Amino acid sequence: MSPLAILAVALVIVIGGVLSFRLHPFVILIVAAIAVALLSPTDSAQASAGQRVAEGFGKTALDIGIVIAMASILGTCLSAAGGARRIVVSIQQLVGERRTPLALLLAGFVLGIPMFAETVFYLLMPLARAVWERTGRGYLLSVLAIVGGATMTHSLVPPTPGPLFVADALAVGMATMIMVGLVVGLVAALAGYVYATWADRRWPLTPLSVSGSPTQEGTAGPVETAAVRMPPLWAALLPILLPVVLISLESASRSAPGLFAGSLLPAIRLVGEKNLALSIAALLSILVLAASGVGMPQVRTTIAEAITEAGSIILVIAAGGALGATLRQAGLAQLSAGLGEGSGLALIPVAWVVTAVIRVAQGSATVAMITAAGVMAPIVLNSSLPFHSVYVAAAIGCGSKIGMWMNDSGFWVISRMSGMGEMQTLRTASVMVAIEGTVGLLATLALAMLWPMV
Repeated sequence: MSPLAILAVALVIVIGGVLSFRLHPFVILIVAAIAVALLSPTDSAQASAGQRVAEGFGKTALDIGIVIAMASILGTCLSAAGGARRIVVSIQQLVGERRTPLALLLAGFVLGIPMFAETVFYLLMPLARAVWERTGRGYLLSVLAIVGGATMTHSLVPPTPGPLFVADALAVGMATMIMVGLVVGLVAALAGYVYATWADRRWPLTPLSVSGSPTQEGTAGPVETAAVRMPPLWAALLPILLPVVLISLESASRSAPGLFAGSLLPAIRLVGEKNLALSIAALLSILVLAASGVGMPQVRTTIAEAITEAGSIILVIAAGGALGATLRQAGLAQLSAGLGEGSGLALIPVAWVVTAVIRVAQGSATVAMITAAGVMAPIVLNSSLPFHSVYVAAAIGCGSKIGMWMNDSGFWVISRMSGMGEMQTLRTASVMVAIEGTVGLLATLALAMLWPMV
């Protein structure tokens, strides 16, 4: 790898952190990819810098574009249909009203699978206010529970963009990534909940109204004023669980085909392919929305909003893929070829640290995961690891939880919607997600030792 290309990588981190306040991540990533391609040594037989960037961009979009678009439709339609609210209410009924913050943690964890983390926070925050209005306590715990649940599946469980990209870059099957992501994420989320419980006792918080004054007791909660009829629980869960089941069956059919009748294998592998599985789930979510009582104009508007949001995410992820491709072409694979050999479990914390450094520098957890995957992929793909590469992917997801501060848009969403100041958000939400990321790393190391899957 040329010194100029190494310099370009360093500039990506430094300049990305400075410009993250002003420029869209797509611009930062695509400019970084072009810079690495231009500063890398080439010969006359190689494609031009622009062509190499376009090829990396196109390949990534081909791999993840449909999945992200369908996941966005699934999450947006399910939310508009009242399905997310149904899941929250059902979990609350299961654990009891006194444990509503725990219900919010579990609801955030489940909803973070098909929805983006900030969307989950927007959706569930009114419920955190409703808890305080009924009980007069536990507001900070409810806020942190939402963050703690959604943030872990956001970074560990496909089809959310970050873990989807990392799994693809490290050649990890989606079913394997989902399974390990759920285990590691749940352990980390529960650790975050323990800290949230302590923080709520240490720094009790009172919610503020939109005008900045304390809310008044007696305000109607969101459950009672919901305009959309909530679907039954099975209908709310089906679009979320079906693709997980289908993808898992498809993976099992390839690793242990003897478990299935021969006539079923083609059908399982057809519907279990990730693009088709998510498309079926998205269609189900549209049907749930249509059955909720809204008219077809609202259904069309909701789908359009989902596609618009997905388009922005796909551009960012594909630009990250272009950067990863140019890094490999610049010689990163040769530079890191020996790092994976003999490093053993040390490679897992290395991936965690790399991701954490990038996250602190530029703010976005998803962009940090994309960049770290580009750095770690040559090491993982060109080495004989003593454990499954899914554990490196999980370490990248956990590392993206470190260093949530003022250069992260999610930090300001949490701060402004909850009514916390900057220092309050840092000592509560930022510390909690850092604890989750650290516990997630420890859980990943434990799984790699106890269940290497090789």
